[in-house]
Amino acid sequence: MCKSKDGAVMPSKKWNIIINIAITFGILGFVTLFCFLLQPFSDSDTHVPLLFVLAVFFVSRLTEGYVYGILASMIAVAGVNYVFTYPYFEINFAITGYPLTFVAMLAVACSVSAMTTRIKKQEQIRLEAEKEKMRGNLLRAVSHDIRTPLTSIIGAASAIIDTHDSLTEEKRMDFVKDIRSEAQWLIRIVENLLSVTRMGGENARIDKREELIEEIIGSAVLKFKKRFPDVEVSVDLPQELFLVPMDGILIEQVLVNLLENSVLHGKVTTKISIAVVEQEDRVQVFVDDDGLGIRENILPKIFEGNLQSREGEESDSKRSMGIGLSVCMSIVRAHKGNMKAENRKEGGARVMFWLPKR
Repeated sequence: MCKSKDGAVMPSKKWNIIINIAITFGILGFVTLFCFLLQPFSDSDTHVPLLFVLAVFFVSRLTEGYVYGILASMIAVAGVNYVFTYPYFEINFAITGYPLTFVAMLAVACSVSAMTTRIKKQEQIRLEAEKEKMRGNLLRAVSHDIRTPLTSIIGAASAIIDTHDSLTEEKRMDFVKDIRSEAQWLIRIVENLLSVTRMGGENARIDKREELIEEIIGSAVLKFKKRFPDVEVSVDLPQELFLVPMDGILIEQVLVNLLENSVLHGKVTTKISIAVVEQEDRVQVFVDDDGLGIRENILPKIFEGNLQSREGEESDSKRSMGIGLSVCMSIVRAHKGNMKAENRKEGGARVMFWLPKR
């Protein structure tokens, strides 16, 4: 085993080769055994080449590169001729009709291998493109979000230093509170970026473990209350405890982002409610607030992470709708879930996400 630049543990090249070889011979061995078991129930062996072509397909699908699929193709052709073609347990390509049959089988098997490998590469390219798009959205959001609080911190600190003697105690405290508020926002950005780093590395994987959803929610609410102690938070959980496979730290970050967004975007939010609904194949989490809601023109692109703010009163709204929700969506999708946002009929906003239970 070795480690990537971001600290993720990766299999060594030698270990990868061993795994791919084991998969190749495991699949071929299984198909060979299956064909032997079918012999007493079949009058001919015409099904054998088709089953081995199917085996080559699975080898190509589950291994890396062209080598193992082509190797499986060649072994399949030789194996079918040696084991399942008369005269049995003897290599003989000279029988009438057999050369063309086995050349065709080899061509089909190699074509299947090449096509499957190409499809895998195209899928990898697509995933990389999506990852780069996410990174670009995050960079655009971060470039604005980091510059704005830093400017405010520098301005407030400069005012205290340059006009210290002429400032009243109340005014100095106002500047200090501004510095603290902007520093808290910077911490939030860093936490979001660390969350993306945990799941967005080239070889990183989501580390899912069975977690009690109520413990994750309780931890997120505790963090939120430290920053917004005056906002009431209620939690509605199912009566029976249940476990959900997830990366607890990442899902906790999702909940913290959603809670903070309810305040930063809702502006007049005084109450937030969290509800958990267990369904047959997934668990849904609802975060409702009594704030101003979400502008209709923002709803379709709320999770894109590159929303542009206007001057003045909407700057905080942009913050809540920018990097935070983009990170939330990335984390939830990495868990094979999804998110949705809407305005409530009774006022305020609702953001929900769901995670598979398996």
